[in-house]
Amino acid sequence: MPTTLHDFTATTLTGEERPLADYAGQAVLVVNTASKCGLTPQLEGLQKLHEEYADQGLAILGFPCDQFAHQEPGTAEEIGEFCTRNYGVAFPMFDKVEVNGSGAHPLWAWLRSEKGGVLGGAIKWNFTKFLVDPQGRVVKRYAPTTSPDDLRADIAQVLPGD
Repeated sequence: MPTTLHDFTATTLTGEERPLADYAGQAVLVVNTASKCGLTPQLEGLQKLHEEYADQGLAILGFPCDQFAHQEPGTAEEIGEFCTRNYGVAFPMFDKVEVNGSGAHPLWAWLRSEKGGVLGGAIKWNFTKFLVDPQGRVVKRYAPTTSPDDLRADIAQVLPGD
């Protein structure tokens, strides 16, 4: 039974299997994203967090999801192009996943079990965020409407020390 973020692997937008153990020792923000959602402009705020905190040990991991009103219909290539072209996304983006239900990616099933939300364990909508400490433990879950700017204080608390 997985006990930390580091126990999982995920497929990148370019088709590579990436062990999430690669992020051991870093604070990680895991987000389910969508290109055609009213909250899509949060990609800009997430990119700003990436630019500001990557050198201090924050990794942002984006997981496109098409489970909410078919708001991520694109292919991996289309998603990558959209995120880069429109928001300058330079943080790691992964292949499209399901975050709820029996087909949920194991990482997302684990995240939901670690920190429930207003719908119990289910993910309510795109841009639900999970903050994970450098040891791979979920520290906090944020609602889709929580702005990336509002995460700064919590991120600062979990950044790895020198």
